[in-house]
Amino acid sequence: MSSAPNHYKHNLRDLNFNLFEFLDIGRSSLGKAPFGDFDETAARQTLETFARVCLEEMAPSFSESEHNPPKLENGTVTLPPGLQKAMAAYHESGMSQLELPVHLGGMGAPPSLGWAAFELMVGANPAVAFYTLAGVLARVIDRLGTGSQKKRYLPAMMERRWVGTMVLTEPDAGSDVGAARTKARHVGGDVWEIEGVKRFITSAETDNTENIVHMVLARPEGAGPGTKGLSLFIVPKFWVDEGGALGEHNGVVCTKIEEKMGLKGSVTCELTFGDGKPSRGLLLGEVHDGIRQMFHIIEQARMAVGIKSMATVSTAYLNALEFAKDRKQGADLMQARDAKAPRVTILHHPDVRRMLMAQKAHAEGMRALCLYTASIQDHVELKGGHRALEAAEYDSLNDLLLPLVKGYCSDKGYELLGLALQCLGGSGYLKDYPMEQYIRDQKIDTLYEGTTHIQALDLLLRKVARDGGATLQRLLGQVRETVESGEGGKELEAERAALGKGLADLETMLGTLLGKLGESVYHVGMQGNRVLLGLADLVVGWLLVRHAAVALERMKENPGDKAFYGGKLASARWFCREVLPGLAHAARMVEQGTLDLMEVPEEAF
Repeated sequence: MSSAPNHYKHNLRDLNFNLFEFLDIGRSSLGKAPFGDFDETAARQTLETFARVCLEEMAPSFSESEHNPPKLENGTVTLPPGLQKAMAAYHESGMSQLELPVHLGGMGAPPSLGWAAFELMVGANPAVAFYTLAGVLARVIDRLGTGSQKKRYLPAMMERRWVGTMVLTEPDAGSDVGAARTKARHVGGDVWEIEGVKRFITSAETDNTENIVHMVLARPEGAGPGTKGLSLFIVPKFWVDEGGALGEHNGVVCTKIEEKMGLKGSVTCELTFGDGKPSRGLLLGEVHDGIRQMFHIIEQARMAVGIKSMATVSTAYLNALEFAKDRKQGADLMQARDAKAPRVTILHHPDVRRMLMAQKAHAEGMRALCLYTASIQDHVELKGGHRALEAAEYDSLNDLLLPLVKGYCSDKGYELLGLALQCLGGSGYLKDYPMEQYIRDQKIDTLYEGTTHIQALDLLLRKVARDGGATLQRLLGQVRETVESGEGGKELEAERAALGKGLADLETMLGTLLGKLGESVYHVGMQGNRVLLGLADLVVGWLLVRHAAVALERMKENPGDKAFYGGKLASARWFCREVLPGLAHAARMVEQGTLDLMEVPEEAF
């Protein structure tokens, strides 16, 4: 088995279950304004087509960049042929048009369908996925830009396959975005000159497009410190005139690409603006509201990173499962003392089954979390969009869930990929199998777009604190409703009880931490990750129990699909038995937590 052409194993069956059997987007989202003219049949066919494209056109170049990485020469990055072919397939299949609004020439798919398609692509070839940000940028310009800015950029960005980037990080600032020093000087109208150096900019240079549109945070002359002093600028690699035509090079140069542990096909660039030649940009919307505007892109990126981790865990599990069904080693444990006992496949061994079920339950749970969050985004758009008054409750729930999607999937994903490799024994350590590249490609997910702890601080100090915990309480109320409703009947009685106990333990954890906040915010620093992971475990357990209830009903209607639905029951039962009890331990750890570690002198480290 080679990690290159046939590494990818999608789970289209579970995607369809989430979208059409559990979330029922055929009724709730598809075909409704502002979305395009999709029905369930068309949506299913679209996903089937994209799954085939991802498998046949994108997955083959998955490992190509390992031995033939992109190269930087004279400010231009050359991509390997397979990656270029995969990106062409992305555009030619229509994937680039899927979520684009109808009025911009797109299909107008709801976020739930768009993110499902993204899972297929990012699982098959994650490097490709990070060259596809232009669609997100186009939607942001469409929403926040002036009329002239839209006319100038949107047609060419979509029709001519321009690449887009988000440009925040600087060498000395890192995650402290407010410490950015890149300057902006007003030239006239909405035109500014940008000067500075940005670092860790994904896909900021490529030879695969005629132009690249950078969305750059910079500090106008005279603006105050911190994030509130930053503005957002549209800065193209080649200047774009008012009619949309390309002009001269715009004084933004890729001066370095990083040599990385993994994800080598996705170039990570240092960009220099205005060194020897002015770098011009347009102030987005002609308003100085940079960090708030950039968060339209950041939130999409955080969702994408969480789905990337989930998709990697899913294909890793399916690869490990295939290996376990085929690899014979040792006798059944019950016959281990009998030298003449027949050899069995390792799927017969209890420890391998333990590892496989941990991967299966978490992969399905993470997908449930991601697509449930995506369905909330559907409702935001159906109610008028981000910041619309009617969408406020859905908007705040989406905000609350995003740190879970990004933080939980990336953090747990790294742990689960270790289990996937472990199932293959020594073979998992070889490049003959994709596991070791999965691990290296995925580790970045816990780091960029806000580390796991930044997600925890965002969850507790911004998302929960912003409305006094009202949104969190509404979410926990839905969990309680499932516990008390008898959903799934007697067959899920034990699982509902475990969910109820987990809910009580989480509420204890939150109450304890809230009480300790009066002493010091350091308690959030110490315990924030534990709370984020605990809340995510509870929400994932809740969704898996609800999936199991649907599976029980569907099994009666469709006995021919009994294996799939039985697997949904097994995932829920394992998660409720093996994961949710950990919330009691987490609550005790928060209760016993002290700030002693903050008193340890630096020399002792």
